[in-house]
Amino acid sequence: MAGQLNPHLLLAVPLAPLAGSVIAGLFGTKFFGNLVGRTVSHSVTILGVLVAFVISCMTLSAVIDGATYNATLYQWMNVGGLKLEVGFLVDSLTAMMMCVVTFVSLMVHIYTIGYMKDDDGYNRFFSYISLFTFSMLMLVMSNNFLQLFFGWEAVGLVSYLLIGFWYTKPTAIYANMKAFLVNRVGDFGFILGIGLLVAYAGSMNYAEVFAKKEELIKLTLPGTDWLLITVACICLFIGAMGKSAQFPLHVWLPDSMEGPTPISALIHAATMVTAGIFMVARMSPLFELSDTALSFILVIGSITALFMGFLGIIQNDIKRVVAYSTLSQLGYMTVALGASAYSVAVFHLMTHAFFKALLFLAAGSVIIGMHHDQDIRNMGGLRKYMPITWITSLLGSLALIGTPFFSGFYSKDSIIEAVQVSHLAGAGFAQFSVLAGVFVTAFYSFRMYFLVFHGEERFGKTQHHDHRADAHDDHDAHHHGLAHGQKPHESSFVVWLPLVLLAIPSVIIGFLTIEPMLFGNFFHGVIIVDEAHHAMEELKHEFHGPVAMAMHALSTLPFWLALAGVATSYYFYMVKPAIPAAIKRNAGVIYTLLDNKYYMDRFNEVVFSGGARLLGGGLWNVGDKGLIDGLVVNGSAKLVGLLSKAARLLQTGYLYHYAFVMILGVLGFLTYFMFPFMFPLAK
Repeated sequence: MAGQLNPHLLLAVPLAPLAGSVIAGLFGTKFFGNLVGRTVSHSVTILGVLVAFVISCMTLSAVIDGATYNATLYQWMNVGGLKLEVGFLVDSLTAMMMCVVTFVSLMVHIYTIGYMKDDDGYNRFFSYISLFTFSMLMLVMSNNFLQLFFGWEAVGLVSYLLIGFWYTKPTAIYANMKAFLVNRVGDFGFILGIGLLVAYAGSMNYAEVFAKKEELIKLTLPGTDWLLITVACICLFIGAMGKSAQFPLHVWLPDSMEGPTPISALIHAATMVTAGIFMVARMSPLFELSDTALSFILVIGSITALFMGFLGIIQNDIKRVVAYSTLSQLGYMTVALGASAYSVAVFHLMTHAFFKALLFLAAGSVIIGMHHDQDIRNMGGLRKYMPITWITSLLGSLALIGTPFFSGFYSKDSIIEAVQVSHLAGAGFAQFSVLAGVFVTAFYSFRMYFLVFHGEERFGKTQHHDHRADAHDDHDAHHHGLAHGQKPHESSFVVWLPLVLLAIPSVIIGFLTIEPMLFGNFFHGVIIVDEAHHAMEELKHEFHGPVAMAMHALSTLPFWLALAGVATSYYFYMVKPAIPAAIKRNAGVIYTLLDNKYYMDRFNEVVFSGGARLLGGGLWNVGDKGLIDGLVVNGSAKLVGLLSKAARLLQTGYLYHYAFVMILGVLGFLTYFMFPFMFPLAK
């Protein structure tokens, strides 16, 4: 017997983190006079997220038993028959996302106690991350486009606050503005897509829009022969390209590493960057109507998966290596969406959330141990000083590269198999990209692992590398890295406990959930796949259990590519470190291209920023200075001045001048009124 979902309990899921955020943000900061201290601030926010997590787990259990919920909680207004509402749609997709978001957020909250303990903005940071959790929960629980857009924009706004948390640090200010502006580009396409669907479906409710898909597929965009549904889906996906950092709207994510490490884990593992993946999966009934839109998604995801992985190879900042890994893995998820393997994309979203949050938080633990030095060239041999961070990082890296029996293997291998059976345009390029990406991912992941935890101890020496300090400019900014004779140390309990708790699902969650999520009824009726797209059917036919899948993988190309990547990185950086140095010297053009990130930032600065400055300068000179200031404001003032100057000539102060003018006036009146009588013929 299916249990019934309680709407009051569901409402508590987003509102509990919001309550914690309000208490810490108002009463824990200068705004209300610091009425509560650090202990209260982190306690109420952690309690709020814990409540949300517990209810989310209860909800998932009920959904597995067959319960669902889709109803309006509050109607804001009714405009011409269009209802603007707040409502929840809770099904298997939503319940899974609720659990992932709240669990990762809970780990980040606990971790933050240790990581931000010396920061003056401690209470403000807890308020922000709790508010971020509320925003993401409102997004995934929405049952209509209005609430979806609210959550979509809210996570963008709070990410702006988090990336620029150290608001006196110029690089952080630049990074959060860049993230904000790039996401506005994607969001413009997103709102156009929503507008098209609302205009032609006449509703903002998901179910009502999906019910009209047969009518929508027959429509064309006015003035063109383009299918309306294709244009709408591509516009929606452009929004996903911004949020989920797909090429060419990916440029904001690496720079967002300027924020504190806990938000790197929260924003770039389970929440903001996965919002686009979730949205496309939720809209599967619409995207299945357009092969053109799916091909577009497939190609964009392929480019991101491969070419962002290349950039990870040359990064020396530990957080940026993980950031480019995130970009590449988001590309894998997008490829799965394009292949109509939506459940595989969501499955990889879930597994990736755990091991990527683990890798980000482990990177933060290393940064603490290295006294805020983030350059992996200054590390080495940390294994014996930070054993917990070492073993959890190793587990996260093994999951990331798709090692058999680890969580990442089941989701990543399923994506590769789904692409191989896809017949859409661009599938061949996608297949090459995801296979090549296996080697690239293994290479840069274990390059970082070996340089950080093994080999020569390079810390505590005179360094000549640039440091990207993950610290406030005023917070010990004069000294980053270990001084001569200092040794790294394992982080405190509140820092390493989340690493251990995240390592557990990073290892086992894929093994436990692949069968129900991909080949069972978990997403039945939630994710819709057209009969013409048979990738999931092919995968189901080949699947014989998680053990058999892992054993079979030992003889497949992806496994050997991953093994080759690990072996190559070990040989390059542990056995013959002169080889990568020689490659760097002899591959000048390629290295320069990668080091400048394909010149995408430069292109944006010249074309978009330069164009905006040129257009703005023209509007300012011609419109503002010339037309408004010159003609309207100053011109009218000059005209009044000229008239006043002429009128001033008549004001002489002599009585006989005024008498003469009066006589002329009287004469004029007499002439005007007497003329018709004196000359009647003229009348």
